[in-house]
Amino acid sequence: MTLSRKAKLIIAGVVALPILLFVFFTWSSLSFTFSSGTRAGYVQKFSKMGWLCKTWEGELSMVAVPGSTPEKFYFTVRNDSVAGLVNNTLGKRVALHYRQHKGVPTSCFGLTEYYVDSVRTVE
Repeated sequence: MTLSRKAKLIIAGVVALPILLFVFFTWSSLSFTFSSGTRAGYVQKFSKMGWLCKTWEGELSMVAVPGSTPEKFYFTVRNDSVAGLVNNTLGKRVALHYRQHKGVPTSCFGLTEYYVDSVRTVE
């Protein structure tokens, strides 16, 4: 039994449409920023992680008042040059500028929804 040209096009459309929708959704979730801001504190943990897609994952310890329990801010760095800047500031008080991307469909782009794009040392 051979399939007609119309049946082959329908099958191709059924296969291609979900792939195209997934690609579009991934692109849009990474392109549009839900929120952005800056968090200051000390980077306690920073490492390159992932089985296939390697991203830098970090943990910023934020202390509002000395003696209080620090709040942890988990973040992702996808750019190796920014990761190098974060590594150079370990042990110093830093301010991390981030962009929040909601709904990123896979952990291949990072484990958190907070993507750091710049870092500066705070005196």
